Amino acid sequence: MSDLANQRRISAAVLKCGVHRVWFDPERLRDIEGAISREDLRALIAEGAIAALRVKGNSRGRARERTAKRAYGHRKGPGSRKGAAGARNPRKRAWIRKIRAQRRALREMRDEGAIDRRLYRLMYRRASGGQFRSVAHLKAQVELQAGRTQ
Repeated sequence: MSDLANQRRISAAVLKCGVHRVWFDPERLRDIEGAISREDLRALIAEGAIAALRVKGNSRGRARERTAKRAYGHRKGPGSRKGAAGARNPRKRAWIRKIRAQRRALREMRDEGAIDRRLYRLMYRRASGGQFRSVAHLKAQVELQAGRTQ
């Protein structure tokens, strides 16, 4: 068996890939050995005697498995944590979640007619000021307020 390093190098240049991705058909090694010009190698590439192997990638299978387990609370213990509690779940994100839920609840109550526009605006401003812990707390306050006005 002869040294096909030159053919491999030229084929890599023609195929626009690295030398380690160049594949030679074991049945056609004699023909490849005789090919010394780029033109000869282009013809062999067209015939399928020389080809570029597929690019190898990193499997995401294990990463997907880990993410799925974390979705239901596994693999989240103190040994797996890098950042502080405030870095892993910032107070700002918590606030955004809470205020959006409260504003959504207020809109629904207003659209259903459970509260009038005046009470909606009052509660909206209070929610913005951080007066309510949760949607349940907000609804309890709305009921108290609505009872006062009647």
